[in-house]
Amino acid sequence: MMKDIKSMMLPLLILAILVIGGISYAWQGIALQNRVAGEEAKFHALQQEYFIINKAEREAAPTGDALNQKNVDIQQYPSTLLQLKLIGVGRILAGIFAALLAILLVLFMMPVRLAKLMKANNTVQ
Repeated sequence: MMKDIKSMMLPLLILAILVIGGISYAWQGIALQNRVAGEEAKFHALQQEYFIINKAEREAAPTGDALNQKNVDIQQYPSTLLQLKLIGVGRILAGIFAALLAILLVLFMMPVRLAKLMKANNTVQ
């Protein structure tokens, strides 16, 4: 009996790591996806603040001015949004993959465990 428990510890440990890791990654991906809506709202507000100013005033702004900094922020925001979206989806998919690996591990362990139980029952009879 003790030998059976010791032989199952490693697969169960791997199973626990896969399940916890999968849930963790999926949770992180969902959190990143939830941040996208808020960041898009900030991006649109920043665009509206910048583009409400007439073009001549925007182009005449001196280097290092806050208006130029807004323009730089507007140009960099799409890559930040894309990063949030892609990493979020990637983490969700990695979490799903880890959960599927855990299910696959359980499916492979079942026949082995069943064979051990049947063998133990045959030796008892």
